[in-house]
Amino acid sequence: MAAPRVRVLSTGGTIAATGGPDGATPAKDGDELVAAVPDLAEIAAVETESVCDELSFHLSLENVASLARAVERAAADGVDGVVVTHGTDTMEESAYYLDLALGTDVPVVFTGAQRPADAVSADGAENLRQAVQVAADDRFEAGSYVAFADLVHAARWVTKARAGRPEGYASPDAGPVAEVTADGLSLRREPRSESVPVPSLETTARVELLPSGLDVDDRQLRRALADGVDGLVLAASGIGNTTPAIGDAVGDAVASGVPVVVATRCYDGAVAAKYGGPGGSRTLRDHGAIPAGDLPPWKARIKLGLVLSAEDAGPETARDAFDRQRGVPTAGQ
Repeated sequence: MAAPRVRVLSTGGTIAATGGPDGATPAKDGDELVAAVPDLAEIAAVETESVCDELSFHLSLENVASLARAVERAAADGVDGVVVTHGTDTMEESAYYLDLALGTDVPVVFTGAQRPADAVSADGAENLRQAVQVAADDRFEAGSYVAFADLVHAARWVTKARAGRPEGYASPDAGPVAEVTADGLSLRREPRSESVPVPSLETTARVELLPSGLDVDDRQLRRALADGVDGLVLAASGIGNTTPAIGDAVGDAVASGVPVVVATRCYDGAVAAKYGGPGGSRTLRDHGAIPAGDLPPWKARIKLGLVLSAEDAGPETARDAFDRQRGVPTAGQ
């Protein structure tokens, strides 16, 4: 039986970085990363492709769209799985973007490192080995995942929970999909994200992410509206509350046809329409704001941008997409 084919798409990040006088920057390509894991050939037939060479906090949505196209090419070439080496800062956002946007039937497994490649205790090689193991496993049929420090997470739920420790990722609400053990991959549950209208990977709608906090005013929000933003996501406090000034501006935004999604800045829990008064979560709902459920603000921004990039999409398309995520029946259901 032929070995599974896995294509490694490299994008830079700490896994490819080495130290220098100005700090760590990417210095190794995909071939070098693969060569650092000599037993990969026992797991899969591995091939590589470079998509870009950036630290993940430098990546643009255009870079991520290029990555999506590279996955589509790999799937069309008949690979069994794809691994993406990626910086950890924005990995969960890129993984979620691909999970929503791609219709390919191969698993896409993101991985990276918390320590540069030339560190004494570098973690990138082992994470890469585990990611290839997941991508080559026929129990993972589709979707995007993050394989990191012996755990496998679904893109919908994963978040970077620790800034620098090797155990960088967690899925606080759902738990990991699988664990890498001495006996192989042990599955814990079946993952999958909700679908969204298929966007154009050539264009992504402009969505601004705006915070609320103690006495934050509405200047950022109104500047975004004046600048022609396509949508807004609020990182709101508690279960979806904002300051009175932001709350009033949300009403104006929705009235002008700009969809506003409200997410909580808390790492656990969901938004809910409970509080009245200016900026209260119930008042925001009455203004027409869209609740993000338990989706964190940075992923809500990815989702809203993709939804609004679809042909003829608008505020009601966005509302339907977020309603489906929360299990709210839409028209015709």
